[in-house]
Amino acid sequence: MMFKYDKHNKYHRLLRQILIIAVSLVIFVEAWWVVSIIADVSTVPTPAQTWNALIDLIQNGDSMTNNKTLWSYIGSSMSTFLKGFGLALLVAVPLGLILGKFESLRSFSTPIIEILRPIAPIAWAPIFMVAIGYDLGPMLVVFVGIFFPLLTNVIFGVSKIDSKLVDASKTLGASDTQIFIKVMVPSTIPYIMNGIKVGLGIGWMCIVAAELYASPLGGIGFYLSEQATAGYWPSAYAAIAVIAVLGLLTTGVAEYIHKMVSKRMGMDV
Repeated sequence: MMFKYDKHNKYHRLLRQILIIAVSLVIFVEAWWVVSIIADVSTVPTPAQTWNALIDLIQNGDSMTNNKTLWSYIGSSMSTFLKGFGLALLVAVPLGLILGKFESLRSFSTPIIEILRPIAPIAWAPIFMVAIGYDLGPMLVVFVGIFFPLLTNVIFGVSKIDSKLVDASKTLGASDTQIFIKVMVPSTIPYIMNGIKVGLGIGWMCIVAAELYASPLGGIGFYLSEQATAGYWPSAYAAIAVIAVLGLLTTGVAEYIHKMVSKRMGMDV
């Protein structure tokens, strides 16, 4: 008997997922409110105080920096983030394909990668700020954060390519270049997307850490540091909420694209 697609089941699953997310968020906010009341310290504002600080920032801007708007802070952070992401994509994908294809190069580079990969990208922030400057330093911190998850996923993707596809291509007279372009690259796209998804989450942690050192950039990380230093804790928590939303949006988009690409490539996710 043929399987009949049921739209209602799809909608029920979607509604169930939305309900679970809504309940989870409500419980989180309630727990936050309870902690803020029990702690009774200025460093833990209530959700309402944080919300009011966020609305004030949106409507009136930051009074400490001539009413600089929230969108200006976000724009600065996004610019740095996208530059670091683009550089990581440009370097990690071709390098991963090459290292995945050539075992001798992979064996040679693995010790170097394994030495550098465990180092937290945040640890590079003060070094890059001093050695390279505030223009390129934060971008390179984001680059390091995204580079290694993306690189390792691409290498893994190449290793998972079905050898029968390569043998069949050779039998049909395909050259090494054609196999590389028409077999290896398409087969690793879902793994590239998975590396992007993981790297984006790490990248947002990196940009915030970098901006703590790079005040001239004026990103959302700088705003967080500025407000916390001045003791304006509701505004600091509002900045954390903005960072969380930005991270969820970017990783959510990457997750959606990852599923679409994997489905198109005939892979289960």
